[in-house]
Amino acid sequence: MDIMSAKGSELKRVRQSIKLNARNRYYKSKMSTTIKKFLLLDKEQAEKNFPSIVKLIDQISSKGIIHKNKANNKKSRLALYLNNK
Repeated sequence: MDIMSAKGSELKRVRQSIKLNARNRYYKSKMSTTIKKFLLLDKEQAEKNFPSIVKLIDQISSKGIIHKNKANNKKSRLALYLNNK
């Protein structure tokens, strides 16, 4: 059984994956924090902040960090929450 050492391209892929993982974690965390803050707002403030939250979700979806269906589901749930508030 041969054990191969890490070569240049393999090390580069590890560096890239660490960088992308940190980026994805940052945006997912930002999205969930923003949604949690949104859920604590009163109706008037929530209506005012809703477009910016939808914009943030769309941006994260367009970067490929979350799937477009998940983004649409989140937006739909937030709109439903806002309408029932």
